[in-house]
Amino acid sequence: MSSKSKKSLSEIPVKVVRLGPEKRGMSLHRKRRIVQIAILILLVLIPVMGLFRIDPVNGALVVLDHQIWFADFFLISGLWITVLTLLVALYSLAGTVFCGWACPQNTMAEWANHMTHKLLGKRAEVSLDGEAPKVAAAKNKALNWILLGLSLLGASMLFALLPLLYFYPPDVIWSFITFRDDARLAGSLHWIYTVWVVIIFLDFSVLRHFWCRFACVYKVWQHSFKTKETLHVAYDSSRSGECEKCNYCVTTCFIDLDPRKTEVYDSCINCGDCIDACRTLQAKRGKSGLLKFELGQTARSRTKELRDNSVSLVARSRWALAFGLLGLLLLGWGIWSYEPYHLSVGYVTTAQNQSARDYRIEVASKRYRPTELGITVEGLQPGEYVLSTGQIHLETVGRASVYLTMSPAMRHGFHPFMVTVKSADGWIGHFRMQHFAE
Repeated sequence: MSSKSKKSLSEIPVKVVRLGPEKRGMSLHRKRRIVQIAILILLVLIPVMGLFRIDPVNGALVVLDHQIWFADFFLISGLWITVLTLLVALYSLAGTVFCGWACPQNTMAEWANHMTHKLLGKRAEVSLDGEAPKVAAAKNKALNWILLGLSLLGASMLFALLPLLYFYPPDVIWSFITFRDDARLAGSLHWIYTVWVVIIFLDFSVLRHFWCRFACVYKVWQHSFKTKETLHVAYDSSRSGECEKCNYCVTTCFIDLDPRKTEVYDSCINCGDCIDACRTLQAKRGKSGLLKFELGQTARSRTKELRDNSVSLVARSRWALAFGLLGLLLLGWGIWSYEPYHLSVGYVTTAQNQSARDYRIEVASKRYRPTELGITVEGLQPGEYVLSTGQIHLETVGRASVYLTMSPAMRHGFHPFMVTVKSADGWIGHFRMQHFAE
């Protein structure tokens, strides 16, 4: 290359544009999609792995493959008080972030919108302002409508299985799907499933974000704890001149809001799509976006912002923190005192009368696994009683009864005795009784 050419190239002005830090990392939209997918997977794994389920046959909650009875008062009370306190803290600090990032209803409504746009056009959407969908002329074909209907129906049939997983073990659900006979299946389960499919299909097809905006009890409840200090989308009004003729953030919002004019009790779900849109547009000019997530009302230093937000959260949640501590104490005591088996002893009662010499020893297992239990009677001589069996085997949760019969030759008076049950995994239960021999 000649020196003249080199000189000409060197004279070409070069402008270095530095993109803001927002453009270097993963977008909020992509992060939100990852969280939404993770939440859907978690909702399936929770019942499948036995972390939480409801057992309708035995009328109990199932946590970590252990039954939790309503008699386990401290465990039940502590668990719900702790959960409610954490929800209040989430409302106060992060506001509607659950709606935009974790709510399955919102996730599937967005997916339904995506499928509608893909098959019927970008303007064919269930609008929150009541405007009729505008189907693109090139896509207004029977095949597109059929594909959309089948995709929504398929998703509805899949999602209708999710509630069933929280009431039946995975192997029972598999029997239901494959139409195999299973004694554990309720006779009306297919009708229940059909009702769920219809409800979810109507939600995907018609309701979508209408449910979030007008009918969601969760959102109404959290408004009781939302303030100006709660996480929200903040707009840099000092740079308003840069977006006078720009409406990109508004068109991006699928809740039909103007992100530059958010209020405390609006329908914003903190999804962050408007922030991504503004950042993308401003990054082309080498500037940062005018929208961002913010805690509090004014720009402050990072240290002062953290301190002020912490003080504000504690002040607004003082009573919730007290209840949270109470819930944790009750939960801890409930876990410590939890009994995996239940032992009871009582008289054998028939239709005619109550036996004065026969007792029923009933042992219940709360564990969904095989169990071996040994039964002994202390305080009585071997010839004074007869035990129907000294061993119990249970394949899973359930109850077993053993009968204890007192000898008629026992001397007159009171005879105290104690029934002891020992499990193969180390649990020991005692039940004290007194027998009166006539």
